[in-house]
Amino acid sequence: MERPADLAAAINAAAETLIAVLDSAASRHQLPPTQLRVLMLISTRQETNVNGLAELLDVVPSSASRLCDRLEATGLLRRVADPRDRREVRLLPTPAALTLLEELAERRRRAVQAVLDRMPTRMQHDLLLALVGFARAATQPVPEQQNDAAAQTA
Repeated sequence: MERPADLAAAINAAAETLIAVLDSAASRHQLPPTQLRVLMLISTRQETNVNGLAELLDVVPSSASRLCDRLEATGLLRRVADPRDRREVRLLPTPAALTLLEELAERRRRAVQAVLDRMPTRMQHDLLLALVGFARAATQPVPEQQNDAAAQTA
């Protein structure tokens, strides 16, 4: 099989398709995507406060606080005082939020599996190898380019 003329464009198109499959599985929730993202972020970051959440979302703290207000009103988020510094307030997902996230993860897994089941086994294996290789390459440090003219002529 030949390398596509624009491999990066082909990968981008595949990523968009994957996102569509994942979003389709998530669309059964009544939760807006931004609120769902907040729950995902705080469930994996135990030390998150409103300012930290605002940074993660690239919004102003007042917007992050309003998102938290809505999630707290629906019983999906709790604000608790940090035991090390009672002035600091941490954001925690409630058990209901964790259940919701687990259900979502399972629906997404099933949606991806349904697509994989339509692929030949060999292509599934090749995809796995390619994704593992991509992940490894993405996590390797980027070599610094030498802009020094002396280094380029050496």
